[in-house]
Amino acid sequence: MKKLFLPLLIFLLITAQAALAQKKSLTIERCDPPCWWTGMKNPRLELLIRGQNIQDYSIKLNNNHISLDSIIKPDNSNYLVLRLTIGHEAPAGKFNITFVKGKQTLQYAYELKDRKSEDNSHQGLNSTDLIYLLMPDRFANGNTLNDKIAGMQDAQFCRDSLFSRHGGDLQGIINHLDYFSDLGVTALWLTPVFETNQPFASYHGYAVTDHYQIDPRLGNNQLYADFVRKCHKSGIKIVMDMVFNHIGDQSWMYRDLPSQQWIHRFKTYTKTNYRDVTLMDPYASSADKTTFSNGWFDKHMPDLNQQDELLATYLIQNTLWWIEYAGIDGIRLDTYTYPDQHFMSRWTKAVLNEYPGLGIFGETWVSGLANQAYYTKNTGLKSKYDPQLPGVTDFQLFYAFNNALTRDFGWTDGVAAIYYCLANDFLYQEPQRNIIFLDNHDQNRFFSVIGEDLEKFKMGIGLLLTMRGIPTVYYGTEILMKNSGPPDEKLRMDFPGGWAQDSVSKFNSSGRNKVENEAYNYFRKLAVYRKENPVLQNGNLMQFVPANGIYVYFRYDDNNTIMVIVNQNNEKKIVETARFAEMIKEYSKARNIMTDAMLDRTDQIEAAPKSTTILELHK
Repeated sequence: MKKLFLPLLIFLLITAQAALAQKKSLTIERCDPPCWWTGMKNPRLELLIRGQNIQDYSIKLNNNHISLDSIIKPDNSNYLVLRLTIGHEAPAGKFNITFVKGKQTLQYAYELKDRKSEDNSHQGLNSTDLIYLLMPDRFANGNTLNDKIAGMQDAQFCRDSLFSRHGGDLQGIINHLDYFSDLGVTALWLTPVFETNQPFASYHGYAVTDHYQIDPRLGNNQLYADFVRKCHKSGIKIVMDMVFNHIGDQSWMYRDLPSQQWIHRFKTYTKTNYRDVTLMDPYASSADKTTFSNGWFDKHMPDLNQQDELLATYLIQNTLWWIEYAGIDGIRLDTYTYPDQHFMSRWTKAVLNEYPGLGIFGETWVSGLANQAYYTKNTGLKSKYDPQLPGVTDFQLFYAFNNALTRDFGWTDGVAAIYYCLANDFLYQEPQRNIIFLDNHDQNRFFSVIGEDLEKFKMGIGLLLTMRGIPTVYYGTEILMKNSGPPDEKLRMDFPGGWAQDSVSKFNSSGRNKVENEAYNYFRKLAVYRKENPVLQNGNLMQFVPANGIYVYFRYDDNNTIMVIVNQNNEKKIVETARFAEMIKEYSKARNIMTDAMLDRTDQIEAAPKSTTILELHK
């Protein structure tokens, strides 16, 4: 009897488990994009849907305005891709996608929404703007309740650790919108705010683990959308930082890849060679090109294969989703040169097709003027990638600024470096779309680079805010924040006063020392002047060959002329202006914008040592 009982028991257990499995209903674990909108110019939509063994199910869609064009089954049985066409007359609201397996039926409600109609959404970026770049985790803590989030891998909250989370968040930025307005800032660029659920050093945001979620330690999706709207009401635009080259290795995508083709793979771990020149080098080996584009940034940053059609569409739709959902005004593309360039061209076209006025610029951290211009649209340079990028992060001008402020004058050094850099602007269709800067989150802080010299600080700010392009200031530069050396985390210290327990607040003049206030006030005065005077925003530029450590250029339009004299010498110079006659013309007087002093003559102008003199010319 016992011999019969045991097999019977085993049989019954197996039968019960099979029956339970049969009855177990499908759970939709993920559907990206999580919603969409009616009236998009491109009527096609691809839904990436994840559920256990979802490929075992058939799909039904009964909707007169939405057609199911095809069903794609990637090599992972947990994913389906539904290719839909949204009819022109499709109304906003929810519609059901039905999953069927035998007697099992699941209806998933997907929502179409009306497109936003706010006049101040998607304003774009141009040379009228002044961008303020900040790292949310290191700027200000507005909500202490999200300092630690249960379930996040990097649970440590410790301001004393360079690599830990410090607690800055979206609410902290919202709390200081008046600071930006007072400073003359017109746009905020936040380093990536997407979920970065990595076990170590996740604070910077560049190892994304979920492209559709704001990191909960910063806030949530709704708060981000509210943040954008509040910034718009304060006259401030928003730039979203996006990363398409790589993801974090804790991403849901990498841990359960929809397709093995979504990631570049090598027999052994292969790091990128960082040699962008291989893309344009007519003599470059295929191996070197492949290593540059397909190699990983780091062991914890898998490299995405944008040549995969499904992944390419996924990334494009993600971009469009955030633009429409939050109403952002611009996008900065991290590591722009590393992804597949055919994809980047396709991505740019798709974005600008839906949002023609959106501001877009790519990080082009390269060496060489032609290398940088190579990635922008309509340069005339020979390229097989059909580049569409409107503007770049102008590292070449950044190098020239540093040269001018740290090296002695020479044929190509000192202020001559700026002259030669600008002389190559013929390489660009619209050089005024380039993002110009003195430092950023990857470079030594400007005040440290110039040896903590206040006069050189004023020289640099004077150059930045009177030059062609879209000026960008890195958070804290205006109050002389500095770094003591590597690692990068020392470039990304907390803004003093952003935390309730901070002993002083640099957001207020009372918390800044005399020198810091002098720097802040100098920056603010020139920034506000630029904001109110179109001639420094989009006026023409004429420069003259530098001589004896003196560099002169003019910004001018039909109504105004600004003369800028850069003296890199350690002593004052009397500048004879006869050779600038074609710009000075009949102007006999001038006002120093920064001191308000009036000059009664313009044939000779005194330039203080280590200075950028900015003159408003008058008849």
